[in-house]
Amino acid sequence: MIIRGEQAEEKALLQVAELMCAAARTAPKGRGLDTLETFIATGDDLLRLAEEMRKWGEAKGAGFCIRDAGNMESTKAAVIFGTTVKPLGLPGCGYCGFADCEAMQQAGGICAYNAGDLGIAIGSAAEVAAAHHVDNRVMFSIGRAAINLKLFRTDVRIAYGIPLSVTGKNPFFDRKPHNPAPK
Repeated sequence: MIIRGEQAEEKALLQVAELMCAAARTAPKGRGLDTLETFIATGDDLLRLAEEMRKWGEAKGAGFCIRDAGNMESTKAAVIFGTTVKPLGLPGCGYCGFADCEAMQQAGGICAYNAGDLGIAIGSAAEVAAAHHVDNRVMFSIGRAAINLKLFRTDVRIAYGIPLSVTGKNPFFDRKPHNPAPK
C-alpha cells in the first residue's frame, strides 16, 4: 500500500486538531471550573464560517475578517474554542470591572476568569499545533462567526478559532490587510 503525502498530511492535520482539543480541555482552569467548548470544523462547515466571516466583516467595516475568510477557504480544518460565562464567585475579585459576580451578571458582563481560562486553553492548543509543525493562527473572526452561526451547543459568549494548514507556504504569514475600495 502506498499512502501519498496529501493523504498522510490531511490525516495528520485532523489528528493534530484532535490533540489540540485535548490540550485545551486539560489546560488549567480557575477553581477547576470547566466552561470550555471545542469543536473541529472541516469541509462545508469551514466554508459556512468563511462566508459568515466575510459577511460580518463587510457589515462592520472590519477588513481583517474578510482577509481571514480567505485564509479559511484555503485550509482543511479549524479548531474553534469558546467559553460560557460562569463567574467563579471569588469575594472581592472585581477583575471584570464590577463590584462582584452578582453585579457583573446583572449587567451582562463577562467573568475575567472565564476569558483568561479560554486564553490559556487556546495557548495550549496552539502549542500542540506548533509542536507538530502545523501552521496555525489564532483568529477572533472565526470565533465571532461560530457564535453568529450558533454552532456551539452551550451559551458561548467568547470564542476564537485556529485554522490549520499543512502546505509548503504558511498562508497565515505575510498576510496583507484587506482594504475595501472606498465608497
